[in-house]
Amino acid sequence: MASTIWEFFGYRSEDFSPIALKSAADGHCPYIDAPCQKRFRDNVVSGVCTLQQKSGARVICCPIRLYADGHDILNQVAEKAFGSKYRLVSGAEAANHARTHKEAVIAVFGRGWGGELRLPQKSGRGGYFVDWVLALINEDGDLIEFTAVEVQTIDTTNSYRNGYEALLEDREIIDTKAGLNWENVNKRILPQLIYKGQVLQREELCKKGLFFVCPQPVYARIMERLGGEGGLIKYALQPASITFMAYEHKYKPHEDAETVPLVNSITHSTTVYKVQEAFNNVTLPDENVYKKAILKALNKH
Repeated sequence: MASTIWEFFGYRSEDFSPIALKSAADGHCPYIDAPCQKRFRDNVVSGVCTLQQKSGARVICCPIRLYADGHDILNQVAEKAFGSKYRLVSGAEAANHARTHKEAVIAVFGRGWGGELRLPQKSGRGGYFVDWVLALINEDGDLIEFTAVEVQTIDTTNSYRNGYEALLEDREIIDTKAGLNWENVNKRILPQLIYKGQVLQREELCKKGLFFVCPQPVYARIMERLGGEGGLIKYALQPASITFMAYEHKYKPHEDAETVPLVNSITHSTTVYKVQEAFNNVTLPDENVYKKAILKALNKH
């Protein structure tokens, strides 16, 4: 399905303000105040944050887009998991900060903070990285509890290179051939969530389970694959929890020269076992579909 680039180097593609144009010219990402990390295969920075489908749906395709306002999503997760607002501190520095300042803090482990923490596989080889681990540290520097956070947007298919070039050269919005790889929901995202959720349930200090942060359209597609939100019974936070937190753009037409804020539109806590049960409950097509397809093909000749 064709799409257009809706956000480019942090600003709406239709934003012609000097700051938006400079961000694109400099290859700058305003969400982390650093060079854009999203690249084409030839290592050229692409600057594409969000694609807009023909249906009008805006789908974030860069995870860093979700890290706006100083990784505020981590503050929001921490408050839901631990019940209060705490200062976020890089993991390696957290215990010393807590003891020095006599305040409880959240130790953050993740890219650019305290390094990602790997979950080992059963065989002992390799393993999955958790995007973020948030650990509550008391004023004495002791670990009280922790939770894990996965952040997922959506991969793209085909290319939006022509759209990138048109925006960079003339700030012109044109159709691209880029589509969205929704099949990754089935093949990769959900199996990893189930695995990580089960591993974390066995951790004595992981009392609130796993949080999964994603754009609202990705959440909608996950719920569609799982048979609908209504089939995933809501539960209070617990070690076996998977909490989905969906975000969408809070867009106003006059917001030139500003990045578009994101809002947490949906929060839904269930259990890893309900997710696994729904994932395994495959809806099959009608019987004899292959027979009908063969006969249809034969009758063409």
